[in-house]
Amino acid sequence: MYDLARSILFKLTPETAHNVTIDLLSMAQRFKMVGMVAPKFDAQPVKVMGLTFANSVGLAAGLDKDGECIDAFGALGFGHIELGTVTPRPQPGNEQPRLFRVKSAQGIINRMGFNNKGVDHLVENVKRANYQGIIGINIGKNKDTPAEDALADYAYCMEKAWSVASYIAINLSSPNTPGLRDLQFGEPLVALMQGIKDKREALHESTGRNVPIAVKLAPDTADEDLQNIVEVLIEHGIDAIIGTNTTIERSMIDGLEHSTETGGLSGAPVFELSTEKLGVIAEAVDGRIPLIGVGGVLSGSDAIEKMKHGASLVQVYSGFIYRGPELVKECSQAIDGWKQDASVE
Repeated sequence: MYDLARSILFKLTPETAHNVTIDLLSMAQRFKMVGMVAPKFDAQPVKVMGLTFANSVGLAAGLDKDGECIDAFGALGFGHIELGTVTPRPQPGNEQPRLFRVKSAQGIINRMGFNNKGVDHLVENVKRANYQGIIGINIGKNKDTPAEDALADYAYCMEKAWSVASYIAINLSSPNTPGLRDLQFGEPLVALMQGIKDKREALHESTGRNVPIAVKLAPDTADEDLQNIVEVLIEHGIDAIIGTNTTIERSMIDGLEHSTETGGLSGAPVFELSTEKLGVIAEAVDGRIPLIGVGGVLSGSDAIEKMKHGASLVQVYSGFIYRGPELVKECSQAIDGWKQDASVE
């Protein structure tokens, strides 16, 4: 059924197809129809960051930026849903066209630019949702906020999301907001992480609620830099690392349609790079905090590779667009089988 739906959607421009999909899922959500087509499967719960996830496979940030289809995605079998990236104020994002399919390689290039309706809108959607699973809220800074003032944007989003998020993900690694990736290095990173730590402690004290904090990193980072970043994150009490975001590297799709478009490349082409960098992060972390593996997961075997390289959870985005809901079931069952085999050995 999804193959038919995809063949129709792929006749539309990528962003139109995305908007149509969100509209259809919203409609199906309202009429409680999603469960009629969602794959059914048993899964082993997993505990990560002190939270219990229904299974090991989540929806990566970017697909449901504004939390419009939380119940629908939950009904499709995801063990967690990461919403966003959301910013303090609504913003339209970059000019269109800004989303491109690299169909022959099962890839996607996007330069969306954190288009979203603002954190207040997202929070209200989370409050209305019936989904009882784990919800992550991925936060970023507004495009017109100078890098030196980024902490204020992250702190504002933390405060707004604190009461409804199962965990909060700090996005420092999108290539589509000028200067954002610079926050991953040196003194800017230390200052930002100290500010986030202070804000977290203040929110915990005022609400009595603790919300785990994860940080999402880029794959276009030297191994030595990743090792330094890990130490800063752990020193400042970060609970998990998400590895990785999209890449600006193009060698893996050189000569293919849309390969020269700027933006972040996701899907199958980023799998090898992302998984390699996940392993680098895992070695630096050395078991001190958990990792969430994302980038190019299009099969159960891909999901297992992320686990072998140190992930405790995996997320899908482009793979879901190319494969549909069946991918969630396939990956979840593959991971459970791999874990069972590993325990027997």
